[in-house]
Amino acid sequence: MDYSQFLNMREELSLIAVLLLLFLADLFMSPDAHKNSGKARLNTMLPVILMAIHTAINLIPGTATDAFGGMYHYVPMHTVVKSILNVGTLIVFLMAHEWMKREDTSFKQGEFYVLTLSTLFGMYLMISAGHFLMFFIGLETASIPMAALIAFDKYRHNSAEAGAKYILTALFSSALLLFGLSMIYGSAGTLYFDDLPAHIDGNPLQIMAFIFFFTGMAFKLSLVPFHLWTADVYEGAPSTVTAYLSVISKGSAAFVLLAVLIKVFAPMINDWQEVLYWVTIASITIANIFAVRQQNLKRLMAFSSISQAGYIMLGVIGGTAQGMTALVYYVLVYAAANLGVFAVITIVALRSQKFTLEDYAGLYKTNPKIALLMTLSLFSLAGIPPFAGFFSKFFIFMAAFDAGFHLLVFIALVNTVISLYYYLLIVKAMYITPSDNPIPTFRSDRCTKWGLALCTLGIIGLGIASIVYQSIDKLSFGI
Repeated sequence: MDYSQFLNMREELSLIAVLLLLFLADLFMSPDAHKNSGKARLNTMLPVILMAIHTAINLIPGTATDAFGGMYHYVPMHTVVKSILNVGTLIVFLMAHEWMKREDTSFKQGEFYVLTLSTLFGMYLMISAGHFLMFFIGLETASIPMAALIAFDKYRHNSAEAGAKYILTALFSSALLLFGLSMIYGSAGTLYFDDLPAHIDGNPLQIMAFIFFFTGMAFKLSLVPFHLWTADVYEGAPSTVTAYLSVISKGSAAFVLLAVLIKVFAPMINDWQEVLYWVTIASITIANIFAVRQQNLKRLMAFSSISQAGYIMLGVIGGTAQGMTALVYYVLVYAAANLGVFAVITIVALRSQKFTLEDYAGLYKTNPKIALLMTLSLFSLAGIPPFAGFFSKFFIFMAAFDAGFHLLVFIALVNTVISLYYYLLIVKAMYITPSDNPIPTFRSDRCTKWGLALCTLGIIGLGIASIVYQSIDKLSFGI
């Protein structure tokens, strides 16, 4: 075996190095090191520093290459997507810094970081897969540790319940997806992405294979009608894990879905466009309607993420390079805004254990800076100019419109107004609704401030710096 092929997996090797260093640091940390000692401070900052280094050294795309007979396939666009996931994970680590230092923790801090990076490694494999076997290995590597993260507060009933719901749903969706892959192999005789289009002719077995494959991916993306697990899992999981699940996991799955549809199922484009058309309408509309009824902020953001997944599908449905550019840019902007919201939810929950809409009444009077960041993030999610969310929605609507889906774009625009309503409910609570027992004034720790600053920079800067969209667009033709 030619072991030099591993050198083509630059990002994966770098991530494994970070993971092993954190594993060893946690292994040799004393049993009481997570209790406010100097070692505990080192252990919570070390993942942030290593993740920042890993992100920085992998920012520049390399040249296209293959490894292991084409099972691993790399193109420069993969570096862009992985870098977005890296930055998002770095922000999650910054958000988790204070949570990791709680005195009532029943876990070693290193477990959180090792599990998180394990899921990220699985997403890397999914993104660079050139064969369905590599894709499935990456999918399961990303899914199984995620269940452990969701149930991380293992002595809290809601967290354990959320973990059980997620793992059962993930196993069922993976079984459906694997059944679809077996049908693809049975009808085509190969699982290589580059070889499959020549054998895809849209026969009934292949249509059924696509349905099973898409069903499995729709569970991961929490698209309607495969979304029923989302609200319960988002509510029960620790807030930092919810943020990671809603952004990093969803972003990688959306990119992989579009890549597979373009590479493998291109001869069946009319069939999968019709499926995506109705799933997108259902996801955006039903999620927005249910979001209006929510009082718990984590459940509200769960339905918001379902709706946002529907908007992301607008970039997928055309199957074009323009759609790929719009999708990647949308995920980048969505990550900044959604992580900003969850950063506020996390720090408020740590200081006051409050999650409901009425709990946020009067937040502007006690914590004006936190309330302002929450407002900027919500406005970006709603697509209000001049924030980056406006431009991301414009580009993804334009991609779907240019692909001929005019009515779908109109329905999405109408739903944008509905989403603005429930986002403004949060803003109204913070600025207008009076409260006899507001959230007390508090100061965030330094890591949380850095995370909030990165989110704010993304919300404002990504809408101004046109070079970001242009750079993504230059790489979108070679997936």
